[in-house]
Amino acid sequence: MSHNIRLVNPARNYQMIKEEIDATYFEVMSKGDLIDRGQLKSFEENLAAFVGTKYAVGLNSGYDALHMSLRAAGIGPGDEVIVPAHTFVASASAIVNVGAKPVLVDVGKNFNIDCDRIEEAITPRTRGIMTVHLNGYMADMVRVMELAEKYKLVVVEDACQSLGSQMLEKKAGSWGLTGCWSFYPFKILGGYGDGGAITTNDPEVALFATRMRYNGEDRQTGEYHGHGFTCLLDNLQAAFLDIKLRHLPSWIVRRREIAARYRAGLADIPDLLLPHYDDTRRDHVYQNYVVRAKQGNDFSEYLKANGVEILTQFRKPYYRHEALKLEDRGFPETEALSREVCSLPMNVEITDQEVDYVIGVVRRFYEK
Repeated sequence: MSHNIRLVNPARNYQMIKEEIDATYFEVMSKGDLIDRGQLKSFEENLAAFVGTKYAVGLNSGYDALHMSLRAAGIGPGDEVIVPAHTFVASASAIVNVGAKPVLVDVGKNFNIDCDRIEEAITPRTRGIMTVHLNGYMADMVRVMELAEKYKLVVVEDACQSLGSQMLEKKAGSWGLTGCWSFYPFKILGGYGDGGAITTNDPEVALFATRMRYNGEDRQTGEYHGHGFTCLLDNLQAAFLDIKLRHLPSWIVRRREIAARYRAGLADIPDLLLPHYDDTRRDHVYQNYVVRAKQGNDFSEYLKANGVEILTQFRKPYYRHEALKLEDRGFPETEALSREVCSLPMNVEITDQEVDYVIGVVRRFYEK
């Protein structure tokens, strides 16, 4: 029997909550609540409460959240911002597009920025640190905030992959000036199209983002407060996300069950490094279940050939793309994990039987 185990399965997820999604769709469409209506405000309030901040502002994408955060912080030409060498390019692009320079720092074995490498990258021009909480596991925000305080730096959390994760019972997205969120369909909280948000405790930052997302206009007064952008979270998407947010705590429990099942089935394979870490201060929500296989492409191609959909982010580090004109200062851990990474199927729609099939394929590869 042929198999097709999906990395994520949005259609199956929709079937799990179909009645709620359909009812919300008809409610929004029947009222014509399309732009900046009550559903957006409700989602923003609930997202802020979930993260543990005073404010949330819905935007059009995770990139918009990063870009808006840097502008709100006053970062621009002549400034430098520290960012991990292993992340999606949008993290660095947001820095470039406000006129600043990204200064890349290598990551550790948990895929997050190596805090032991941050201080050596700080110069008199450094204005901020952009941490990236990758795959569902937070960076060491205690260390990051200590360094930020020492050098008077702004912290922007690219938390797009780690909604619900926490360190010392304080959630991702509530540590820095802002937390930045993506609701791209494959995220742990995914919409039916793109979307994003920032969370913050700073009322001025929230007000700035609320105005700038709508071309700089204060919707209450009609006054323009600068040349802004068009990056408002669609009201219908906000309504859908509000439903999914209510399910997120139980979905995180399910993701951890899947991760535990993978661990039990694969932990004895020496050439496979699993994403389970010893720091009891931090938890993992498993946005992605990313293993490191010493066999690299041979491993990932074998899984694909045997009906397992996987993701390899990123075989070519973003700083090696010539058109981006980024400085490669030497990042050995990023180079190593780029050769080895492979994300196994991880979603709340997957069955235990499908997880067991993936485990079986992995074990057959190593038994060859």
